[in-house]
Amino acid sequence: MRKLMSLIVVASLSACSGGGSDVPQTGTAACTNDGQKQFVLDNMNAWYLWNDLLPASVDIGDYASPEELLDFLTSFQPLDKFSFINSAAADSQFFGEGKFEGFGFSSLFVATDDLRLTRVFSGSPADMGGLGRGQKFLRLNDRTIADIQANEGIGAVFDLQTLTFEMQRVDGSILTTTITQDIVTIDPVPQWRVIDAGNGRNVGYMEFATFISTATPKFETVFAAFKAAGVNDVIIDLRYNGGGLVSTAELMGDYLGGSIARNLIFSQTEFNADRASANNSIELFEFIADSLSLSRLIIIATQGTASASELVTNGMIPHVEVTIVGDRTFGKPVGQIGLEFCEKILRPTSFRTSNAEGFGDFFAGLPVDCVAADDLTIAVGNDLDPNMIAAMTYLDTGACPVSSLQGGQAKAASDLESLQLDRRGPPHREYLDAF
Repeated sequence: MRKLMSLIVVASLSACSGGGSDVPQTGTAACTNDGQKQFVLDNMNAWYLWNDLLPASVDIGDYASPEELLDFLTSFQPLDKFSFINSAAADSQFFGEGKFEGFGFSSLFVATDDLRLTRVFSGSPADMGGLGRGQKFLRLNDRTIADIQANEGIGAVFDLQTLTFEMQRVDGSILTTTITQDIVTIDPVPQWRVIDAGNGRNVGYMEFATFISTATPKFETVFAAFKAAGVNDVIIDLRYNGGGLVSTAELMGDYLGGSIARNLIFSQTEFNADRASANNSIELFEFIADSLSLSRLIIIATQGTASASELVTNGMIPHVEVTIVGDRTFGKPVGQIGLEFCEKILRPTSFRTSNAEGFGDFFAGLPVDCVAADDLTIAVGNDLDPNMIAAMTYLDTGACPVSSLQGGQAKAASDLESLQLDRRGPPHREYLDAF
């Protein structure tokens, strides 16, 4: 069973499961509000990783919707910020085609009421409207960020179909532009290159935005070029990658580790006690044509680096020298299955993962080795990017450069209150730095 590692909320591993013959279908009596709530309750009892914490008796009549019921059920496990219900169509469009409806940016607070753009997707409405990395939000629909945060919150405003943005560019100039949401197509590999590190040594660099199926042909191109260039050291930039498909994570693992760790354990997956015997599994590295003879792997991370990104990082640690540059990761060693019903999809947190050494307890994140600031005034992957300087310094010297995080160091993406995490899915949550 191939699994999904959804990006939703700050990412999420998840297994694809269509339910069974008893799944309520649109247009049937089972798709009444009560029918949907019963479906959620039954499947949480069956599949929830922490189903032993759920109350023995629940009256579905006490809850207005399946979403409200799910919120109640997940309240018994404080670690679970990931279970959610979403539109099945949006879920399929995102993971299958890398598309979502939105403005096409991600952002975070670098200080109270100081919201900045971290990235803008190429060709998106935001891109066409002149938005760019590092710009500061001044006003939205002529309201200050402080006013919005004191009332409905930034996420609610980003849900509006059309917004007038007043932004301060990196050079201090002001941009005012009106933008309407549209379909955004994510390029999973915004950039990659082979870096001449001197003395005949080449380093492969790839920025990876999200683990979706459209990454497969990009991987074929990138890793073929890396192998042809004799690359043994690789930098994978996952600083804003909140997760995605497990199948894509496994494919990346095969390119990175299929040669050096062939037929060894990449990851281990465990379900609750009721589902363990039929669903627990072990994923082995597979050798493919362009699997690298990898010596060292650098992961550029922030506290928004989560889920499938952490799966790859943790899975590689027992087999090769792995160095995390930037900041510690988010901390999501659990995942979700997908159960479709009534044109919706329920994704309860249903399993945990670990690496070949059995390590998977990193709810506090995977620790950083070389601390570096994510300077929003510098393009991702630029030679002057502090993360690239730290990565290349480590590869050149075996030691981290002396660094200090000053000025615009961003608030942690795990600061749940400031980021206002939303359970409802990935398609249009630009304010979450979690794609």
